[in-house]
Amino acid sequence: MSKPIDMLLSRKSHNKLVAPAPIDEQLEVMFRAALRAPDHALLKPWRYRVFEGEALHELATHMVTAAAHDDPEISEDKLAKLKTKPFRAPMVIVASVVIQEHPKVPEIEQILSGGASVQNLLMAAHFQGVGAMWRTGSLAFSQKMMDLLGFEDKETLIGFVYLGTEEGDKRQARISEIEEHVTRI
Repeated sequence: MSKPIDMLLSRKSHNKLVAPAPIDEQLEVMFRAALRAPDHALLKPWRYRVFEGEALHELATHMVTAAAHDDPEISEDKLAKLKTKPFRAPMVIVASVVIQEHPKVPEIEQILSGGASVQNLLMAAHFQGVGAMWRTGSLAFSQKMMDLLGFEDKETLIGFVYLGTEEGDKRQARISEIEEHVTRI
């Protein structure tokens, strides 16, 4: 097998990410890869917001505010845990898609393009030795969270990408058998 295929087959999320965060040159490669995702009608619906350093405190505040808004009964313990989430890595990228009206490109295609864009970003991180994990959770569907992040009217959050240096061993994920997911007709 070729080196690129070996790299592709070895990618997995890593949940222990520490400093340093990716450097600017690595980020540029990641974003260049992200912007090469399949994109029907060249709508370029993807948007990325990068949080690192002090900006992680702002993201934590947004998470707590949105969670408290969405669930007024949320416990103080859950809010305290939420406040720590952005600090699971030295950098968090908020990924979103701006849905555009188009006669040939329905909303689902634009969201799928956004997912492909994030996957390209994850692969570019992996190819450069940068640890990454893509998370969603209830805040990814919170309109309050999107408002706090300054989203446009037709913009929707598709995930939080945590980036940093891998620490410790990766958990071994169960490898699916091809036959579990593929039917030859």
